[in-house]
Formats: sequence, structure tokens, C-alpha cells
Amino acid sequence: MSGPSPIRLEHVAVQLGGVTVLSDVSLEVQRGEFLAIIGSSGGGKSTLLRVIAGLQSPHAGRVEVVSAPALVFQDYRLLPWRTALRNVQLPADLRTGKGGGGGGLPAAEALELVGMSAYAGYFPAQLSGGMRARVALARALAQSGDILLLDEPFAALDALVRERFNEELRRLHEKTGRTTVLVTHSIREAALLADRVAVLRGGQLVEVLDTRGAGRVSAYTDGVEARLRELLGTGDSTRLQVLPRPTFRAVALLPLLALGLAGALWQLAAVRLNQPFLLPTPGAVWAKLLGNAPALLEALWTTARTALLGTLLGGLAGVMLGYPIAKSRALERFLSPFIVASQSTPIVVLAPLLVSWLGFGGQPAVLVSALSALYPVLVSTLIGVREVDRAYHELFHSLRATPWQRLTRLELPGALPVMLGGLRLAASLALIGAVVWEFTDPNHKGLGFRVQEAGIYQDKAGQFAAIALLVLFGVLLYGTVTVLERWAARRRGQ
Repeated sequence: MSGPSPIRLEHVAVQLGGVTVLSDVSLEVQRGEFLAIIGSSGGGKSTLLRVIAGLQSPHAGRVEVVSAPALVFQDYRLLPWRTALRNVQLPADLRTGKGGGGGGLPAAEALELVGMSAYAGYFPAQLSGGMRARVALARALAQSGDILLLDEPFAALDALVRERFNEELRRLHEKTGRTTVLVTHSIREAALLADRVAVLRGGQLVEVLDTRGAGRVSAYTDGVEARLRELLGTGDSTRLQVLPRPTFRAVALLPLLALGLAGALWQLAAVRLNQPFLLPTPGAVWAKLLGNAPALLEALWTTARTALLGTLLGGLAGVMLGYPIAKSRALERFLSPFIVASQSTPIVVLAPLLVSWLGFGGQPAVLVSALSALYPVLVSTLIGVREVDRAYHELFHSLRATPWQRLTRLELPGALPVMLGGLRLAASLALIGAVVWEFTDPNHKGLGFRVQEAGIYQDKAGQFAAIALLVLFGVLLYGTVTVLERWAARRRGQ
């Protein structure tokens, strides 16, 4: 071993919540060395690893790490919307534009090194725990060429798979020559893998033992343990989580059955009432749709254009307002009176005011529609961004991500399912806002205007025809956002 030590700690002390977790820890790790850290739970092992990784600042002492280490977390922290390969590519993606090479392996090579090339296109939800551990290890290999930190990465695996991982980890260490620090509870694992073992007790480093060559040949090979292994066979971590494929079931026909039943009841009620000026038959409404198709389709396009533009503008404004509010509790408190007031004020009350301020026309119509769509997207963005797991933020911190990279690669993708739920409601409200404006503006001749016009002339079939087109377009909007939600779920392997 030559060159300066890549990891050096001198008299490091850490306090968390007023409790001393590490006290006067001095440690030096040589280049290419495999060091294991063992100790009882709460003894400071993971805290010491976080100090080396730069995720925890010491209250006293000095920490020198020659390059940014790669950390394999105990819970792996794979992004659910990225495939195995794209999770491994994440460090390279975050380095793009920052001028850093990082010295890590190419993603495909790292994935092949851990035996996961065949599963590059699978999402984390489709992989077993052992496979996720391999992907997390590959991501670390793609992140750093010098220092690898492992925080009990195999603790959740069964004994046989863990044994196999130990052998593979030792092989990887010999092949890559990286300086490796492993936190573990297992004395046997430490003796099997490490060149030296550091023992932590009560937050203090009590001893560092040289274990080169000791125990590696005889571990797991004698007596009852050897016989049990022979009976159980080799542990296999490459098991896919087989997700049930959706199959057609009769329950899927229930909505069609409900529509058919509603149509039949409508027909029966219209015939029994025999008052076409109050309740036309479905046939009369259909005839009106066919007879006035050009005018009704033109009105549909007017309403649809307003609603779509309102959804787009209201959605963008909701995201642009919701994100900074999600990041700042103080800003949320400051703006909360205005947000609550805007939601509590019916849009039908604002429409006449906008007429007096802006006049009639398409622009105020879109504004009313956008105001209707704003609140659901704002709230869903706020909730979605805040619900992104702090563990993922810590992962991005360990990868030295910029605020823009956190926004585009973590927070918005992580919040996307919640935001799409808000968008689904926003699209419906934007359509309502568009129709409300058409009730106010006689020059904006959309479907809302056609409903009013037919009512003035006592044309109930015409009213029902316009309303039917409004309902059909609303269902189309709802279904489009639902398709987007399902796409987002598939992007998570769900």
C-alpha cells in the first residue's frame, strides 16, 4: 500500500440530541484496505460511517477524506421510477454539467460486475431484496473509483444469500482494489472479509485488530454448520417479484351496465311523463345531436380550447407556486390567507368582476378556467414534494446533487403520482370554470352558451344534447389524466 491514506480521522466526537454518540475516535484507513467496523446497536457504527461519507459533521476533531466516497445504504434507496440500469446511471447523470468524472465504472459495466445485466430494464419493485442490494452496490461502483462505504447492506437478507454476498463482495474488492469500509453486526462477516476490524463500544474505538488471513479458510466449513449448508444449498438472491398481470374480469363491464340501466330508466321516465319540454327521450336528444352537429361541435371546440388552456396555465401556476411553498413553511404561513380565500370564493362570483375589469373575450375566459384549476395542482404539488422520503434526499446529498438536480430528478418525479391526482381534479374544475364564463359572456359561444340558448327557446332536447357533449368531454379529460397516472405507476414497476 502506497500513497497518502484516503481516510483519516483524528479525535472525532459527535453529539446527537445532546447525547454523545462518538467520543475521541481516531482512525486511519490505508489505500486499498478493507476495514470492518463492528459493535453493538447504538454504539456509533453508522454515525462513524456517515461522518466519513460527509453526511454528518463532527462536533470536534478532524476528518480527512481524499475523494467523495460512495455509500451503499442499509435500505438501498433505489429510486422507484428508475430501472435498475438508470439507478446505476444516477451518479453519472448528476455529474453531467458539473465537470466531474468521479472515477466510477460505466453503469453497464458496474451492473455486469454484480451479475445484474440481465435485469437492467426492471424496476426496483420487480426485484427481490438481494437483487436490489446488487443494484445499490453497482450504483456505488459507478459513483466512486476510490472509496466504498457499506452500511450493513446485507442485514435484511437471509443467511444463505448473505453468505453468497460476502463471497461476491470479497471478490469485488480483490478485483477493484477500492478502499472499503463495512459496518456490520456480524463478527464472522467482519473476520471473513476484512483486513482489519475496528471495534466500537459506547461510542469509543476500543481496538483495531489485524485479521489478514485469520478465519477465512475455516469460517462456515466445519461441523453442523457445514452439514446444514449442504442440505440448504446455495443461496440465490436473483428472484424477481412476479407481479400479477391484469386480467379481464366481468366486473370491468359494470360501468357499461350502469350506463345501459341509466339509459333505460331515462327512456322509461320520459315515456311515462310524456312531457318533451321537461324531459326529452334519449332518441330525441340523439336526433338533436345529429341535426345540429356542426354548431354543437364548434361550441364543443370553443369550450374545450378554453378548458385545456385553463388546465395548462392553472397547472403550471400551481406547480410554480406549490413547489416554493412546499420548501418553505414560512412562505406557506405567509400566503395561507390568500390561498384559503381564493379557494373559498366561488368562481361564479369572480366572473362578473372580471367582465368589468377585462371585458368579454377569450383571454378572461381562459383566466377564469385557470383560476379554477390552480388550487388542486398547488396543493397536490405541496403535498407530493413534502412526501418525498428524506432518505432519498440524503442519497442525493451523498451524490453531491445540485438544487436543480434535486428538483428535476428527485422531487418532481417523486411527487408525480400525487400531482397527477391533483391534475385530474383540476381538469374537471377548469371545464366548470369555462362553462361558468360562457354563462356570463354572450360572445363566447361554447357549450355553456348553447345550454342557455336552448333553455330560452324551451328546447330541452338541445339543452340535453349540449350537456351530453360537456359530460363526454369531461369524461375524456378525466380518462386522459387517468392514463397518465397509470403510465406513472408503470414507471415505478407497479
